[in-house]
Amino acid sequence: MTAMSTSKALQKKKKYRAEDWQLYVMAAPTIIFLLIFCYAPMFGLVMAFQELNISKGIFGSPFVGLANFKFLFATTDAWVITRNTVCYNLVFIALNMLLAVTLAMLLSELRNQKTAKVLQTIYMLPYFLSWAVVAIILTAFLDKQNGLVNRVIAALGGKGNVDWYKRRDVWPFLLVGINAWKGVGYSTVLYLAVISGISHDYYEAAVLDGATKLQQALYITLPHLRFVIGISLIMSLGGIFRGDFGLFYSVTKDSGRLYAVTDVIDTYIYRGLTKLSNVGMSTAAGLYQSVVGLILVLTVNAIVNKIDPDSAMF
Repeated sequence: MTAMSTSKALQKKKKYRAEDWQLYVMAAPTIIFLLIFCYAPMFGLVMAFQELNISKGIFGSPFVGLANFKFLFATTDAWVITRNTVCYNLVFIALNMLLAVTLAMLLSELRNQKTAKVLQTIYMLPYFLSWAVVAIILTAFLDKQNGLVNRVIAALGGKGNVDWYKRRDVWPFLLVGINAWKGVGYSTVLYLAVISGISHDYYEAAVLDGATKLQQALYITLPHLRFVIGISLIMSLGGIFRGDFGLFYSVTKDSGRLYAVTDVIDTYIYRGLTKLSNVGMSTAAGLYQSVVGLILVLTVNAIVNKIDPDSAMF
């Protein structure tokens, strides 16, 4: 017993083995990339507590404590940008997840593989478009002079010279729709991959028991998806204080008339950095978003761990 215990202890202690050197070599580029581009720049967070002077550099600039954070939240726009960022992200998370799961279950029911592949490609294509391209496409529809929407309105006898980039009432719906159009396809493929791995024996047994398609989805498909849904939810909520810069800046053309419904923390920081050159405030805002995101990830993961430990990240 003693010899066996010693052998097990040695096996546990010997975590790194020489024969696994190929794996270490394969992992090295990723580790080096993370160290250089993710961990080394974290030293720059000290700028969040400084009044940065470029001529003096980081080491020579004076410390101002939490002054940069006070400047960020002392503005009258703080409530608007925080509200827009959080509310849009909540809608994005809920709607995109619902659409992605629904589309994945519908695609999994297709028996014609060619049709399924074509539809998957169509759903995935928008994901690979940059926001600049999406902005150009949207302009073709919403342009005041030659936009397709205004032309259709004019052809139907309406007033066809609407400046859609000054209409606040339509942009919350447009942003939600555009985000779903661009992002749902990727998530759909992810959920579809999980569904394809579910054993057909479950469905065959359910059919023999007289279960309908809806009952099969509720009691077989969704329970198998709960792990992926849980991980996606945790990761998404971790970024709830981060707005998609391309969506809210490029697609809206940074129209000042739309700031009340399209301005988020990221676009506000960008304008503050480019117009005021306030690096300290920009760094403070980034640190604030990261800390809140970390807290949310830990909190949501703890909640999921209580409800369903198998769906939690750790």
